[in-house]
Amino acid sequence: KVVHQSIRSTVLPIYSNKQSKMVAKTTLISLLLASSTSAFAPPQMQTTTSRTTQLSATKNNNNNIEIAAATFAIASSLLLSPLSASADGQTKEFKLPPIDQSDKSRCVLNSSKMGQANAARDKLYDLRECPLSGVKGNEFDLSGVIMTGTDVSKANFRDAQFSKGYLRNSNFDGADFTNAIVDRATFKGSSLKGTIFANAVLTATSFEGADVENADFTDAYIGDFDIRNLCKNPTLKGENPTTGADT
Repeated sequence: KVVHQSIRSTVLPIYSNKQSKMVAKTTLISLLLASSTSAFAPPQMQTTTSRTTQLSATKNNNNNIEIAAATFAIASSLLLSPLSASADGQTKEFKLPPIDQSDKSRCVLNSSKMGQANAARDKLYDLRECPLSGVKGNEFDLSGVIMTGTDVSKANFRDAQFSKGYLRNSNFDGADFTNAIVDRATFKGSSLKGTIFANAVLTATSFEGADVENADFTDAYIGDFDIRNLCKNPTLKGENPTTGADT
């Protein structure tokens, strides 16, 4: 009981002013579970009755200090430890709606004005099966875009943003992603022959089943987990025909 009260009084005030009740509940449950370990086991009952009230109070105060310290250590480890994120780029299956073939203005690059972090748009940004070879999308925010069977070969995507992009089974041959942010995206099954990713941010992005022969990844930022998967790609070889950089 003392342990649980100490945990509750230690954890809940952290979140009470941040309107994060769900996070607080999750952390509290984790700490309560941790409290069942030996580190929080109550001291053995003493058989002797010679303890004075002063000694008992001192022992309880010491226990409370130890409990508070242990609680802080666990909370710190939960908040600061590197946890694996569930990224869209690693999601195996998606269910997409049918293509709206009646929308004649659908195959046009539109830069989002609502912020790339959450790929927020007022409607589905669908570029599936669009012929956009050589399109100029430099500095565009194309977050949340859906591409399947799309031809964007030799496109200019320098300094563009592709957060949470669905970029599967499309043609990106010779496209330029220099300085682009391609975060939590998936290129599964796409052709990326001769594509340039120089100095690009490729966090939590999947190249599973993609053809990356002759691609240029010079100075690209790729996480440890992602680069291990990329290095398993048998097409990771060659030399970029534009920059001359080894893949």
